[in-house]
Amino acid sequence: MEYDTIAAISTPMGEGAIAIVRLSGEEAIAITDKIFKGKQPLSDVNSHTIHYGHLIDPKTSRMIEEVMVSVMRAPRTFTREDVVEINCHGGLVSVNRVLELALTNGARLAEPGEFTKRAFLNGRIDLSQAEAVIDLIRSKTDRAMTVALNQMEGRLSNLIHSLRQTLIETIAHVEVNIDYPEYDAEEMTHQLLHEKTMHVRNEIDKLISTSKQGKILREGLSTVIIGRPNVGKSSLLNSLVQENKAIVTNIPGTTRDVLEEYVNVRGVPLRLVDTAGIRETEDIVEKMGVERSREMLKKADLILLVLNNGETLTDEDEELIRAAKQLDTIIIVNKTDLEQKIDMDKVISLAGGSPIISTSLLLEEGVDQLEEAIANLFFNVGIEQQDITYVSNSRHIALLNQARSAIDEAIAAIEAGLPIDMVQIDMTRAWELLGEIIGDTVSESLINQLFSQFCLGK
Repeated sequence: MEYDTIAAISTPMGEGAIAIVRLSGEEAIAITDKIFKGKQPLSDVNSHTIHYGHLIDPKTSRMIEEVMVSVMRAPRTFTREDVVEINCHGGLVSVNRVLELALTNGARLAEPGEFTKRAFLNGRIDLSQAEAVIDLIRSKTDRAMTVALNQMEGRLSNLIHSLRQTLIETIAHVEVNIDYPEYDAEEMTHQLLHEKTMHVRNEIDKLISTSKQGKILREGLSTVIIGRPNVGKSSLLNSLVQENKAIVTNIPGTTRDVLEEYVNVRGVPLRLVDTAGIRETEDIVEKMGVERSREMLKKADLILLVLNNGETLTDEDEELIRAAKQLDTIIIVNKTDLEQKIDMDKVISLAGGSPIISTSLLLEEGVDQLEEAIANLFFNVGIEQQDITYVSNSRHIALLNQARSAIDEAIAAIEAGLPIDMVQIDMTRAWELLGEIIGDTVSESLINQLFSQFCLGK
């Protein structure tokens, strides 16, 4: 099945100007030739050319569609196989008729992610680059897209290959000294072995240090807005989203449920959650909303705690500040357009070092400072640095941590003066774990699982 010709719709379903049906495999051009009528057979055209014509049902000789067909011959294609892309009119009926025609004339419906899987199996990209394709499709900010593009271009792959090369050369030296002591090979002393393993560990540490920011860019920052009723939580949501997503009134308890919205703040994707005001209430519906708010609080990466500048601090306010300061929290003192009644000295004391931003959401003041505080809290080294290789994939992060543990064990064995061949076991384990990131030592079942997450036609 990995070498037959596959076909799938590669554009989103629905009405649009055009839709694309993609074929890949040895028979891609021959199958398309059966159903395409143009100035000349596609088998005679040059690679990477596009041709106008019509699709004809061979059984009925009936015209199916007016199309443009792109022909790309192996190996200079995404899959390193012959690839044909049929550009037809957008719309559910037209694109499905084109796909059905391809399938009834010799192609097989592609599995989710099978085009990218073939690119991996045929050696065009490694596994980390293949996974970056998903990240690119799901990117929610320009910064997240840049990280995915860098990974697709092989920035992470090159670093992993370099570390594995250092490890394998070191392991080879060890084996030469063990198996062929009569040869005048460079002696693998404990000191030299220690230098090599420390170098690898330091490089892994650099990658792991970017994992928190990388994961945020990939998955978004779960950000929960909390506070007593009527302090401006929904206004804050609307200001960040720049739309009136939440109902804003001066009536306490307006928000009865959890509202979610994605927003791009200085390149940081926030999964923004506006919660019901946390307070004691007898209203059954509001009470359910408050409970959901407390649950969301436990899962949050960032807390935006809103206080009212025009009111004195209440016991509920103080309780929320104490609960939130255990997490990454920014305290927002809203309604600065009103006469100040809040005790700022007490707020600063309770905040325990958490950033405090003053805003008047009614007058649209202080939102820029809030956005800057969010970016600085999670990207204090500067999110604009282009030379950083961010590790954003959870699988990669887990494997890097395991590889670091294996290297740590090797270093501990070296420092304890254990025989070099004992150290080699941990170094080999680290080499294998790093190989799983790029797919060199990964199992077939994991490959199938990873590609099953792709959309059909990619």
